[in-house]
Amino acid sequence: MPAACIFCAIARGEAKAEIVLEDEVCVAFLDVKPLFLGHVLVVPKAHVVTLPELPAEMLAPFFTRVQTIARALPLALGAQGTFVAMNNVVSQSVPHLHVHVVPRTKGDGLKGFFWPRTKYASEAAMSEVGGKLRSALG
Repeated sequence: MPAACIFCAIARGEAKAEIVLEDEVCVAFLDVKPLFLGHVLVVPKAHVVTLPELPAEMLAPFFTRVQTIARALPLALGAQGTFVAMNNVVSQSVPHLHVHVVPRTKGDGLKGFFWPRTKYASEAAMSEVGGKLRSALG
C-alpha cells in the first residue's frame, strides 16, 4: 500500500472517512463529493490501480461487496435503484481501483450517462471494431 495513496490510508485507518463497510477484502465509505447523498466508494484493501490489475481470485469477493452496497442503498435511503460505475485511468481521480455506488431516484436530475453517445458509420465499421476486440480476446 503506497503511503501517498489516500484510499490506502483510509484502508489502513490513517485517514478519516465515513466507513459503511469494512472487512478483509475492502473498505466502503461515503464519497466526500457525492453525486447524491449516500454515494459510496468501494475500494479493495490491496493497492490495485485498475480493474485489469485486480487478481482473478479477488473478482468475486470484491464485486460481492459492491453488490451488497448496491442492495443496501435503496433500503437505507429510500432510493429506487443505484448507478454503479468505475473508471480505469481516464477520469480516475485517485489511482486506486474504486467502484462508485450512487443512489438513484426517478427525476433526480442525473440524465443517463455522463458522456456523449456516438454511432458506428456502418455495419462494416462495427464489424471491424468487433474483429479487433475478438482478436485481442483470442
